[in-house]
Amino acid sequence: MAYEAIWAADPSKLNKVELLKLEKDGLDVIRTIIETYAKSGYDSIPEEDRNRFKWAGVYEQKPKDGHFMMRVRINGGRMTSPQAKALASIAQDYGRGLVDVTTRQAIQFHWLTVEQLPDIFKRLESVGLYSFEACGDCPRTIVGNPLAGIDQDELLDTTPLVEEVNDFFLLNRDFSNLPRKYKMSISGSIYNTAHAEINDLAFTPAVKEIDGREVIGFHVHVGGGLSAKPYLAKKLDLFVRPEEVLKIAVGVATLFRDHGYREKRHHARLKFLIADWGPERFQEELLHLTGPLPEQGVDKVVGWNGAYFDGVHPQKQTGLHYVGLNIPVGRLDADELHELARLAEEYGDGELRTTMSQNILLTGVPADRVEALLGERVLERLTPFPKRFMSRTVSCTGNEFCNLAIVETKERARRVASYLDEKVSLNEDIRVHFVGCPNNCGQKYIADIGLQGSLVKTAAGMVDAFDISIGGILGPNAQLVTPLKGRVKGDDVGPVLEQLIGFYQAEREADESFHRFVHRVGAPAFQERLTAALSPVPARE
Repeated sequence: MAYEAIWAADPSKLNKVELLKLEKDGLDVIRTIIETYAKSGYDSIPEEDRNRFKWAGVYEQKPKDGHFMMRVRINGGRMTSPQAKALASIAQDYGRGLVDVTTRQAIQFHWLTVEQLPDIFKRLESVGLYSFEACGDCPRTIVGNPLAGIDQDELLDTTPLVEEVNDFFLLNRDFSNLPRKYKMSISGSIYNTAHAEINDLAFTPAVKEIDGREVIGFHVHVGGGLSAKPYLAKKLDLFVRPEEVLKIAVGVATLFRDHGYREKRHHARLKFLIADWGPERFQEELLHLTGPLPEQGVDKVVGWNGAYFDGVHPQKQTGLHYVGLNIPVGRLDADELHELARLAEEYGDGELRTTMSQNILLTGVPADRVEALLGERVLERLTPFPKRFMSRTVSCTGNEFCNLAIVETKERARRVASYLDEKVSLNEDIRVHFVGCPNNCGQKYIADIGLQGSLVKTAAGMVDAFDISIGGILGPNAQLVTPLKGRVKGDDVGPVLEQLIGFYQAEREADESFHRFVHRVGAPAFQERLTAALSPVPARE
């Protein structure tokens, strides 16, 4: 360890988890899993090390009966066909065939046991993949533009930068004990495909005239994050050349490590430090570490596409196309992933790419091979041409596996999307996000319509319910959702959303998006409709 843990000087100001991390670094649990717990079994694992399993990319799965969830880092969403095959085989052999794509482009398994973990680690490493530090108080999976290198709308291919930053931080003990998770986003797309504003640190495309020539680089955003208290990232007054990205990432991580809050777990993310210091002071402290940098240039982000790419699209390479597939609510099975890996080899360039909308792309498909690819059976369900609501519905894991979730979300989200596709005819996309708890892994704060799980008391007892929020968006003029009052029973979500969307449908102006409509008419107009929808129908005399 090449730094001084200055926060450890007064242990009375550290929360319980911080004390555990001082006793044993989270990364140390990886060797303990391999050498001890995989042999002695689940019951031999003390509670403090179960907490440290996160640094191995592993969480206890509900109901904490010996099964685990694992998250695998997919840097920038790019994986090769051999990597996809390895992931599918792991899911088939150990995870009951279940594969989830997360909202941070990672792959997630369920139903694993501690005895299986060493073999899974080996299989991942053999294809250049790791679950290490996909969870825990450390630098997490770096998200990026899933079209990097093939995007007609990118200023530069950020793949080498994502890899450089990942390689520096992965298993780096100088940064394995941060106050909380540290999420980074690096994208060269003008459509904000890596959701800059909700990351701790984000780089977005920009240009600046330096010494008489236009230089392509980045603007820097810090302090974004969702969970129970969301913040949008603040832009610093800096212009960063590509070769300076790692220096900035290290500087921001250093400030977070040394000055971030460690007294209360719920108040430990970088966003709270930025909120207290302000971006001006944070930038001043950052420049003490990095040295001087130019002021910001011209922002090249022009909009936000929500990281949706369904359909067939030309790449910037002449004659090649990418095909954006819909993975309903981010869930597929091992056989389907095996098939997608085969298709990537047979029709494309041997790559699959995951998106922050929980979908998958096949790339490098020659124009004369597109039609044959579209005829493959696996694309009947994982279709490039999904129905409108199924294509724009995102869901967290929910209480099927997550110990924090209050309600089930995956199947509920799928059923609601199917209901809306059956009942509502619309020529505009509406993004609907389901989350099972305040941690917001399903990112309800940036949705057109966000639904957060809760419970409501009925004559039959407590039942699943949802709180509704509206009007979130990222990119220029980013804003978080506005909550509406009134808890909707789970079985009523579809019909209630049908009424709210019907209001938009009836009153919208020509080509007006849902977000612009919400902004124009205001949340009170939707509140009125929601209240009416939740009011009991008077009995007929």
